[in-house]
Amino acid sequence: MNYQLELDKLINELQKKQTDAAYHVPRLLLHSCCAPCSSYVLEYLSQYFAITVLYYNPNIFPEEEYRKRVEEQKRLIEALNEEKSGYKIDIIEGDYQPESFLELVKGYELCPEGGERCKLCFRQRLEATASLAKSQGFDYFATTLTVSPLKNATVLNELGLALAEEYDVSYLVSDFKKKNGYKTSIELSKKYDLYRQDYCGCAFSKAERELQKQKNAD
Repeated sequence: MNYQLELDKLINELQKKQTDAAYHVPRLLLHSCCAPCSSYVLEYLSQYFAITVLYYNPNIFPEEEYRKRVEEQKRLIEALNEEKSGYKIDIIEGDYQPESFLELVKGYELCPEGGERCKLCFRQRLEATASLAKSQGFDYFATTLTVSPLKNATVLNELGLALAEEYDVSYLVSDFKKKNGYKTSIELSKKYDLYRQDYCGCAFSKAERELQKQKNAD
């Protein structure tokens, strides 16, 4: 499936309805992994959806890193809302429970980045998003994770669609790296002076990144 093409089709349908006086702006619960990745996605989708960002990332290590990232997310949303170029964006900060992530990935600690450990992490965050979207009456849920060239959009969308069926709430398919999405996120990160981390988030990805930097230095 061409996920970006499917999203384009849906947005085209929404645009046709926007002039209707009885038009209901669809509500989207958008899981965000970080401010830089969300920048393009929020600028793009806030033209068509009333977005609430769910910042739920129990994988992030250490806590100081988590706090830094979530504050950057809030700062970006405030800046975008001040510009008023789309529908207002809200944010919900999920519970920071790193122990839940560590328990989930027991036995997968040595998996390489992008392997089974990451799939478990994706599912944990997407499932929390689907559950909240259902309980709070959102029309769709989605994730910013597909904007990264290091994340497998097929894996993410297959998880999202499976959870949509399980929780009976629509999943917004995406491949946000398409249409220069990742490139635009870098440009927006510069515009808003966003902190850009150099590892995905968990202790294992941090260790892998440090090892790679050491090899490069040698």
